[in-house]
Amino acid sequence: MVLRNLALLLCSVSVAACATTATGSRTPVAVPQGGDAYFQAAAQTVASRPSAERARNVIIFIGDGMGVSTVTAARIYAGQRLGQDGESYNLTLDTFPHTALSRTYGNDAQISDSAPTATALLSGVKTNEGVIGVTAASTPRRCEGQNAHASRSIFEFAEAAGMATGVVSTARITHATPAAVYAHTPYREWEADSDLGGAAAQGCTDIARQLIEWPEGDGLELAYGGGRRNFLPTSVADPEDAAARGERADGRNLADEWAQRPGRVYVWNSAQLAAAPADAKVLGLFSYDHMAYESARARDVGGEPSLAELTANAITRLSNDPDGYVLLVEGGRIDHAHHEGRAGEALSETVAFDDAIRTALAMTSRDDTLVVATADHSHTFSISGYSPRGAPILGLSLGDDGAPILAADRRPYTTLGYANGPGSIYTVPEGQTAQPILRPDLTNTDTQSLGFRQPSLVPLRSETHGGEDVTIYAWGPSDDTIAGTLEENVVFHVMARALGFSWAR
Repeated sequence: MVLRNLALLLCSVSVAACATTATGSRTPVAVPQGGDAYFQAAAQTVASRPSAERARNVIIFIGDGMGVSTVTAARIYAGQRLGQDGESYNLTLDTFPHTALSRTYGNDAQISDSAPTATALLSGVKTNEGVIGVTAASTPRRCEGQNAHASRSIFEFAEAAGMATGVVSTARITHATPAAVYAHTPYREWEADSDLGGAAAQGCTDIARQLIEWPEGDGLELAYGGGRRNFLPTSVADPEDAAARGERADGRNLADEWAQRPGRVYVWNSAQLAAAPADAKVLGLFSYDHMAYESARARDVGGEPSLAELTANAITRLSNDPDGYVLLVEGGRIDHAHHEGRAGEALSETVAFDDAIRTALAMTSRDDTLVVATADHSHTFSISGYSPRGAPILGLSLGDDGAPILAADRRPYTTLGYANGPGSIYTVPEGQTAQPILRPDLTNTDTQSLGFRQPSLVPLRSETHGGEDVTIYAWGPSDDTIAGTLEENVVFHVMARALGFSWAR
């Protein structure tokens, strides 16, 4: 056993080694971030937990901003929505056999954003705020680091190995989390060329262009999400809104460029996706900006597919590859709803995300597919009070008699709330310093509306992320490696080893 552990350790850190997968032996590959201290430490963590199980496929689900309190509240919300006991209800996430806690801090941040956290999950390194697909040796907003300090993602290794790859998100497909699949950039906001400013002259490339020009293997089999604006030139109107124009200043129509290549199609609505040839590589951009909240999806003019539908479509297409696949599915709008202080929308998005996970488990086998679900970070969201069992999770905090509990100001308060954000109990008159005011009386307010903005303490235009640990859930080959409290970037190494990847200097 000692010799076996030593061999696994050497394999995982950097030297040539032989790893066998369900699809056979893989040749050790060069890894540019192999000298990074975070990469090496995480590799050693995984090597110390030997597992003989290998996976043919890997699916990673990222619930953006889905902290522990969000999962708990979503569980209760989902059960209550079905007329069941919410507290004892089980989300699909609750059925995963192995869990761990994830430390989400970054190289330079106590509380991180989605760019470095997604990079940690997908390329195995902790890095700096605002950067995607580069190590901590890079300098934010300095273009020379885009290539010199690139960190390859699990998707780039998969493409090099002949596997199929895909990315699905309800956010813009150029947003931080999905961009970590294919992009290397010192600044997450450079989604279109018009965002670059003077950085273009320094050699930086915008994220949308990096997706279209991704050089790995034969390219992504599919990319589904929002954000058409970053792919269309200013001369082209959006297909759902003639008043909305593309934001590319270079005149390039990247959506058309994708579709002009043999075997590729571009779609922007559900009907077109359903009609796309089964063997085509598909770029699906279903909204001008982020995709609609699940609560508003039915009102979309063009017809947006649900996250579960996109997940099913992706798995069906990727499963055609005999060499296996790697897929990212992001519930991106959980995060956006929390930033807006709208807990109801955040819980609705979490349930939709869980539905996508349930769909994936039903379509795959635990024998050959490793499914990992986690969050990139948390939020300042909390569940409080002394409500009795069965009290509406989106309602007021209740006493044993079923009546709202009154605070010291003789007014009720909600069970859900935020430490900061736009729903603050303080007001900020234009040009003045915030002054305490009497809290709004919520007695006759419909707090269960998904559009209701939960109260917060500190007044901010946008609620912030939270820094506490989040949960990692695992199902499938090597899922027992997920245990205890782990650094966030360990997830990459778990997935890589399950697929049989090893590293050569």
